Amino acid sequence: MQKVQLSPMLFYILLLVAGLANSGATAQGLRPEQFEDRIFRNNIKTVQLHVAGWEMTYPVIELGGNDELILSFDDMDGDVKNYQYTIIHCNADWTPSTLFPSDYIDGFYENPLDNYRLSFNTFLSYTHYSLLIPGFDFMIKLPGNYAVIVYEDFNQENVVLTRRFMVSESRVHIQARVHQPRLTMYQKTSQQVSINIMHPDLQVYDPHSEFYVTVMQNNRNDKRIADIKPMHIRSRETAYEHDERLVFQAGNEFRNFDTKSLRYQTEFIRNIDFFGGMHHVELHPSRSREYGRYFSHHDINGRFLIRNEEGRDPSVDADYVMVYFTLPWNEPFDNGNVYVLGALSDWNFYDWNMMSYNHAARAYELTMLLKQGYYNYQFVFLKDGESVADASIFEGNHYETENDYFIMVYHRPPGSRYDRLVGTLQINSTGIRTVR
Repeated sequence: MQKVQLSPMLFYILLLVAGLANSGATAQGLRPEQFEDRIFRNNIKTVQLHVAGWEMTYPVIELGGNDELILSFDDMDGDVKNYQYTIIHCNADWTPSTLFPSDYIDGFYENPLDNYRLSFNTFLSYTHYSLLIPGFDFMIKLPGNYAVIVYEDFNQENVVLTRRFMVSESRVHIQARVHQPRLTMYQKTSQQVSINIMHPDLQVYDPHSEFYVTVMQNNRNDKRIADIKPMHIRSRETAYEHDERLVFQAGNEFRNFDTKSLRYQTEFIRNIDFFGGMHHVELHPSRSREYGRYFSHHDINGRFLIRNEEGRDPSVDADYVMVYFTLPWNEPFDNGNVYVLGALSDWNFYDWNMMSYNHAARAYELTMLLKQGYYNYQFVFLKDGESVADASIFEGNHYETENDYFIMVYHRPPGSRYDRLVGTLQINSTGIRTVR
């Protein structure tokens, strides 16, 4: 039976009749992982959320500012689905807050996701969906953490994907730097972050309990350090320094490959072939760099850029190709798994980015369906029962490595019902730049 695509007006009428719009509907029934950056269906690819026009940015905008976020993804089924979305306000630790939707949304709590385009001139067909945040249907009234949840057929239990974003109001001034750790054991392999928060216009009675500070390296949620406590408190200034929790393994520059054009082989590509109705791209085997010397090269810190040199609009005319990864390794691990990690794998540990061991080739192997573009990635090992992956086994650690660090400062004064995001800063190990 053919699905019926409801018009936005009819959708709103149904919401009002059901008493859902601005009604105090909460996040009941949603699982904790549905407030993380997650993809819940194998047909969903190339999920991106960033400031519109700035693909390399973190998903944060200023409250009441002119910037918008754009969420986009591809549905590889190639048809038109009946998708909807909702916005959930979260605490600083990304658990849902107790606020009602009418407290933080001016407009409709649930809306249809009906902005889509079909792929054009590609071997593999897909449907490209996009959403502006905030959009025509709603405005955001409060600063803080938010989760956008996309689901199908008006059923919030039928979740397709979730993405986190932030709305800041810039009430504090953040100064930060990345430097070599003082402790000798970390000096050659790690980087330390020191932070000063100045709040001359924000009344803070107890920084220990009112501030909630989070630091994340290169968009890796598994390496997010949260609820850091200050080391020094001065008049209208709070310092976070000499804290061992703020020491991060430096890692190495990300590996990369380029599939913007399929007419020629770029660096790190061993072979390009066409069979089975699609292109197949074989990467050169990538050997371990654990004991290698550090070599500086430009990367984009694990992100990707969707591009097609032979097309005009890569969102719909960039094709999907099968990419083959190979990591030579003498014996398989028996206490964990090896993953290809980066934005190309959603910074997560799914079945589809977990490598399998080929005993005949004595190597870990993986094939991934990826849209044409420029990609960064690393090999990581995730030990059984743990949630933080280790890249040093394959990539090494060098304190000279260029890394991004994203700092978020939340404030909850006594009696408040939610955490306000009062400042953000993106700092690079080679210098500081603020987030747009």
